[in-house]
Amino acid sequence: MTGRPSSYTDQMADVICERIAEGESLRAICASEGMPAKKTVLRWLSEREDFRAQYARAREDQADHYAEEIVAIADAAEGDFVETENGPAFNSEHVQRSKLRVDARKWVASKLKPKKYGDRLDVESKGNLTITIASGDVGFT
Repeated sequence: MTGRPSSYTDQMADVICERIAEGESLRAICASEGMPAKKTVLRWLSEREDFRAQYARAREDQADHYAEEIVAIADAAEGDFVETENGPAFNSEHVQRSKLRVDARKWVASKLKPKKYGDRLDVESKGNLTITIASGDVGFT
């Protein structure tokens, strides 16, 4: 068995970022055979501006991937009912697990791409001043 790669390459950066954009966690990627340790990737992020920008784009793409998964999970009805000796019965455990999966993805997407998936709070005064607060960004109109 060979050691983990520790030298940065554009090809390795591409693989890591593609897998992140497809919804995989950095922890899972780095646990895969032939991939660098998470500590190594974090060092690359701190040292390489080009990789940092590519990684940031991949994280935004990951938010979009999670949004698509949310719709798929919400639309999937398989497992919502189980067959019992008295006929079909509602499977609340499965439905709650699906809700947890949706909520986790919503939370992560809102942190990865707050302008698109974050909560918005519009506060309006009695005058012409409107304050918009969206995940830490404040704007005045």
